[in-house]
Amino acid sequence: MTAQKGKDLLLKLDSTGTGSFVTVAGLRSRSLSFNAQTIDVTNADSAGAWRELLGEASIKSAALSGSGIFKDAATDATTRDFFFAGTIRDWQVILPGFGTVEGPFQITGLDYAGEHNGEMTYELTLASAGALTFTAA
Repeated sequence: MTAQKGKDLLLKLDSTGTGSFVTVAGLRSRSLSFNAQTIDVTNADSAGAWRELLGEASIKSAALSGSGIFKDAATDATTRDFFFAGTIRDWQVILPGFGTVEGPFQITGLDYAGEHNGEMTYELTLASAGALTFTAA
């Protein structure tokens, strides 16, 4: 696989719940991380008192984040409204040359910032809220 442009990693939102995804405008950086919380089954009989984990039983989660500038009033308003309402919607992350991750997420963080001699910026954090799918590119 050759190097990919960071700007091609896209974060998209199904703002209406109809399966029609729109790119979240103005984002300058985006990231996706996967996590698996282990389940410890260590007990008094564990060999040498070494920790034992329950295989194939981890609790999986994903986190999305992005930051950028205000560019599209409709997307900005939807994002803000979803945060305050605690709305869970389907999101997509397009990973160039790799594939698409899709599923329900909830906005768990929304930060606004601005310098007196610069543009207004925002940061967005989302937590997975159900099963995710992956479609290879």
